[in-house]
Amino acid sequence: MRILLIAANVAKTPYPVYPLGISMIAAALRNDGHDVVMFDFLQHDMSIATLTAAIRETSPELIGISLRNIDNVNLLNEQRYVDAVKNIVAAARKETDARIIIGGSGFSVMPGPILEEVGADYGIVGEGERLICDFARDAAQGVYPEERILNAAPDLTGEDIPSAYYDPAILEFYLQAGNMAGVQTKRGCPHRCAYCTYPVLEGHAIRPRSPARVADDIESLVNELNTGYIFFTDSVFNDDAGHFRAIVEEMARRGIDTPWTAFFKPTGLDDDIVAAMKKTGLNAAEIGSDAPCDTTLRGLRKDFLFDDIVACNDLFRKHGIATAHYFMFGCPGETRDTVFESIENIKKLEKAAVFIFMGVRILPGTPLADVAIEQGVIETGRDLLEPVYYISPDIDRDWLERTLTDAFAGIRHCVFPPDALESSLSFLHKMGYSGSMFDMLANPRSRGRSRSGEDTQPCRDTGRADPPGRPQE
Repeated sequence: MRILLIAANVAKTPYPVYPLGISMIAAALRNDGHDVVMFDFLQHDMSIATLTAAIRETSPELIGISLRNIDNVNLLNEQRYVDAVKNIVAAARKETDARIIIGGSGFSVMPGPILEEVGADYGIVGEGERLICDFARDAAQGVYPEERILNAAPDLTGEDIPSAYYDPAILEFYLQAGNMAGVQTKRGCPHRCAYCTYPVLEGHAIRPRSPARVADDIESLVNELNTGYIFFTDSVFNDDAGHFRAIVEEMARRGIDTPWTAFFKPTGLDDDIVAAMKKTGLNAAEIGSDAPCDTTLRGLRKDFLFDDIVACNDLFRKHGIATAHYFMFGCPGETRDTVFESIENIKKLEKAAVFIFMGVRILPGTPLADVAIEQGVIETGRDLLEPVYYISPDIDRDWLERTLTDAFAGIRHCVFPPDALESSLSFLHKMGYSGSMFDMLANPRSRGRSRSGEDTQPCRDTGRADPPGRPQE
């Protein structure tokens, strides 16, 4: 079949992220013998006219759309992304009778409401590589399922998880915006954080990819596609089972030293593994801190303490690796006393970029949604497609915003509100600064590297101009 796959993401903060999820779908369909064309909505400046032209040129027999995020999870500057998909579906309806199927991490969180909202024919919940191939084979014979929402079991592992097909033209656009491409080393998350949908999307069991295949992906991106920075998209890179160590060992065996970053939990690391990761190119670590004091860490069902966060930060910094933390205020258990304690804790973190959020986005199927109902923050059956945020009933929203604004005013490496650096990050990427901005925030004199390989010196004042939330795939 001729299949048009549309990456519908429109988010640019903290940086445009290559559409890895739909690229893995493209790989699965191509491996199954289908003629696949990819279209990236952001690459084409969200132009419906350009999309319409692509549909006419492709004459697809099936259209797939990927919704990565529902909204920007920023209470102080809400942006809703479902409308973009609705517009894409409406434009496609005018040009073709081809069936339209939607998927992606954002869709999978609230499939029923989103499918009705955007008007697609079908939706796939969860990892879709196997299910989309089955759907396309049947569709080629004119056979379609009776159910509109199809659920994929999280059961792919090892060689069953395909390497992404990195469309050269689309990748080039994202390399121009930061020289970074994503690679997945595993699926699944065994943790049970109160707010998080990763276990809902990928299951609790860790399902690793082959280290050799991961290393193949990296070498292909670097040697064939001119990629200068790798971003591992796993929910947590340093899993307790130690699969990440096999990845690092394979990278070291092959002599890979391309700069990379990943999401880390604050425990389970030591000097030896951090030194080994640095030798393979690790130069920035996003630490999944989430709450800045022990009380609210317990409220989020974290299994570590703030002292663990400090120790992890110090370990990375000891090895010269930039660190970033994302902290949320207003978590379950938050009081005025914990707010003041948390502010002081954050200020004590040395040489770290800190992005501060107010409120926690409530999503269905999470423990936080149950807590919110129990405490009367939301009512049972509340439509959560429109952004709804949890703030502890013991905290006044306006007081919290004023307190955080005053506390972090003038502190360069502490960013509040979380989108305060958006224009500066975009500016630096256009200058040729590649990869993570965290080192720039924590070390104003740090140097980046342009795609040409030349060193670039970020302007020391740009951080004051105009967090990034964690991008999902």
